[in-house]
Amino acid sequence: MNPLCEGMAYSLYDEALAEALRHKWIESQKQGHDLGDAALKDWFRRHWLPFCRECRLQHIEGLRKWQEFAEHEFGQVYQLILEGDLLLDRILDRMEHGSDNLEIINWGLAWGLPMPRVRYLLELIDINRARLEPIAFPN
Repeated sequence: MNPLCEGMAYSLYDEALAEALRHKWIESQKQGHDLGDAALKDWFRRHWLPFCRECRLQHIEGLRKWQEFAEHEFGQVYQLILEGDLLLDRILDRMEHGSDNLEIINWGLAWGLPMPRVRYLLELIDINRARLEPIAFPN
C-alpha cells in the first residue's frame, strides 16, 4: 500500500458537489447571471460517471482513499504498479480514457493477450463498483 496516502478517506459526494459548484460559478460567470441548480444538474449529468471512475482508479491505485469504496480495496494494485506490471498499466490507461470491461476484453482478444490474466485484473479493478448514485436534486 502507498504509505503516503494511508490517512483520511475523502467523501466522493462532497468532492463532486464542490466540483459542481465550481462548474456552476464558471458557467454563471460566462452567462452573466446565476444559473442555479441547472448548472449543478448539468455537471452531474455530464461528469458524474467519469468522476466516479477516476475516484475508483485513484482508490485502488492507492493515490487517494475514498469513503465510498471498501477500505480493503485501497491500494490493492499499488504493488503491481511498483513491479511495473505492463498489462495492468495498459488496462488502467484504457480505463482512464473511458473504456469499459467489454472493450478491454475485446482489445485483449484482438491482441492475443493472456485472457485469464486480463479477467483477473478486471476483477481486481472492479470498475463497475464506480457506478454510484448521484446526488438527487429536486425537479
